[in-house]
Amino acid sequence: MNFTSPPYLTQNVSVRRIMLQVLAALLPAIGVYLWLLGPIVLVQLAIATATALAAEAVMLKLVDKPLGLFLGDGSAIVTAWLIALAFPPMAPWWLIVVGVAFAIVVAKHLYGGLGQNPFNPAMIAFAVCIVSFPALMSRWPSLNMDASFADHVAVMFGQLPRLDAMNGATPLDTLKTALKLGEGQVSVGAILADTRIFGRMGGHGWEWVAAAYLAGGLWLWQRKVIGWHLPLSFLGGMVALSGALWLWNPAQFASPLFHLFSGGTMLGAFFIVTDPVSGSTTPKGKLIFGFAAGLIAYLIRVFGGYPDGVAFSVLLLNLCVPLIDLYTQPPIFGMKGEK
Repeated sequence: MNFTSPPYLTQNVSVRRIMLQVLAALLPAIGVYLWLLGPIVLVQLAIATATALAAEAVMLKLVDKPLGLFLGDGSAIVTAWLIALAFPPMAPWWLIVVGVAFAIVVAKHLYGGLGQNPFNPAMIAFAVCIVSFPALMSRWPSLNMDASFADHVAVMFGQLPRLDAMNGATPLDTLKTALKLGEGQVSVGAILADTRIFGRMGGHGWEWVAAAYLAGGLWLWQRKVIGWHLPLSFLGGMVALSGALWLWNPAQFASPLFHLFSGGTMLGAFFIVTDPVSGSTTPKGKLIFGFAAGLIAYLIRVFGGYPDGVAFSVLLLNLCVPLIDLYTQPPIFGMKGEK
């Protein structure tokens, strides 16, 4: 047995250590993006990172906090990476700057900085930008586009007219639009049969991005950076509602497998709802928070006006966290519960 550390000592955990592990868990998805789209993803990540660090430095300077300590904790970089990966690849550079700056300045520091924000900063940025710039936030590139890295950069910086291959929509949006135009005359199965768009599970190529998020999330769980309550309950809420509607009418509703590997489901399950600041903190509360977020995300993506609902569902549940935690507090050790 190892007696070098007494059992009552806590783990060697710091904000920097946790954030570095979260960044490492995002690397598989970044690798898949590089494989599918090329190095333009690194440009988008670099713009987001530089903006986050600059905005963080300005806000820290205004409140006279040490720059080195807080810039080095990695929290701003995690927010920047989540925004860059949630936004459409090759989005205009200024859109990334606006989203990241809003997340750091408004959603984080105006509430008091790290640990004080009631809303998830990355999801605030996504919601603000998709409401303000819906056309740009819906401009997802085709994974089969024949364009060079120079063309990608030129599109991002507005030096080249929009490529035709960048007029595509997400698989979720494509499915919703096809069902609406078909007015009940076309089935989900017939639409998903086009494997050039939908692949085998959740969108040609994009299903591998979702699988990479899943792998990174499971690694975080294995490292005990995140618990199982929030990811499992979020996925459970998504599967419960999508599975029920699919069993009821498979011609009009896609299977749970499609919804698990489409859109931001895996990113949301392992990297968004697990935010320890804006999410619920009690064991029962985490299950309620995650399950409700999964249900609402499905309702928005299928019946709402947006192609995906992860951001809005998480923000709505962020509002409910104080109430959820109030009514799910575990009993205090040594005290009898009320009858």
